Amino acid sequence: QPQLVESGGGLVQPGGSLRLSCVSSGSIFERSAMGWYRRVPGQGRELVATITDGHRTLYGDSVKGRFTISRDNAKSTVYLQMNDLKSEDTAVYYCYDLKWDNWGQGTQVTVSS
Repeated sequence: QPQLVESGGGLVQPGGSLRLSCVSSGSIFERSAMGWYRRVPGQGRELVATITDGHRTLYGDSVKGRFTISRDNAKSTVYLQMNDLKSEDTAVYYCYDLKWDNWGQGTQVTVSS
């Protein structure tokens, strides 16, 4: 299975922006649909966004209009651009390879003043 490594998390003020990256070690990354999910302690995992191998995208209702998922197959990387961040976006964000059913280790995003 390919390994997924996320980066880009951190502390940001409300209204700010962050860009998460997820690099895959897979040799056929371009064939995988990819996704971003998040989890708040004590709650279930929530869909943030997905992108197919054909670049079709899907977003969770809570992030529509604020977050953008994209991919660069040449770099085996999927991105999550997060704008207008809110305190309720605070969570651990996970990258997911839908083809391989494989998860990254997660990256913490904290939105606080």
